[in-house]
Amino acid sequence: MRKVSFILAAILFISVVSSRLAAQDTPKPDAKKPATLLRIQVTFAENEGEKKLANLPYVFFLKTSDTSPVNSSWTNPWTKVRVGSRVPIYTGKEGGMQYIDVGTNIDARGNPADNGLFDIYLNLERSWVEGDVHIATEKSSSTAAESNPGYFKEPIIRQFKTELNLTMHDGQTIQTTQAADPLSGRVLTIAVTMNVVK
Repeated sequence: MRKVSFILAAILFISVVSSRLAAQDTPKPDAKKPATLLRIQVTFAENEGEKKLANLPYVFFLKTSDTSPVNSSWTNPWTKVRVGSRVPIYTGKEGGMQYIDVGTNIDARGNPADNGLFDIYLNLERSWVEGDVHIATEKSSSTAAESNPGYFKEPIIRQFKTELNLTMHDGQTIQTTQAADPLSGRVLTIAVTMNVVK
């Protein structure tokens, strides 16, 4: 009887020890993949025919989500770039000046994808001042000589917006968008470059 009890105790001990050793060897399923830092360059190039008018590069760093591609849902925060000026616009009322933001706005975020690729989401806005339009303004004086309207130079503000969802690998450059301004005929081209920071 003692032999049977001893054998059963030994079998129980071996099974408990082996299950604990197997549990230690198995990696935890909820271990997070480390986040990756990306260097993104967005370049706005503006041409009029063959003549290059502007080449505006914007470089920033983007920390990707640490979630796996299967569970990724764009929960990581945005990286934002804001560059520009405030341009005065005459509204037609007495003392009526309104200031409008003109420049470049970039919102970006990224997630890891399969095979060393990254999904990059970009929300791009660019506006610029081009030319002046003379707007008549009435003088407040009642004399005939001063009742003729004066003129105020009103700027023309051009605008471009796009949203991009790109899948890129390390060192890749993509010419993403090319658009022509319907009034001036100028062509705006956007190129995006991504590098993994090692």
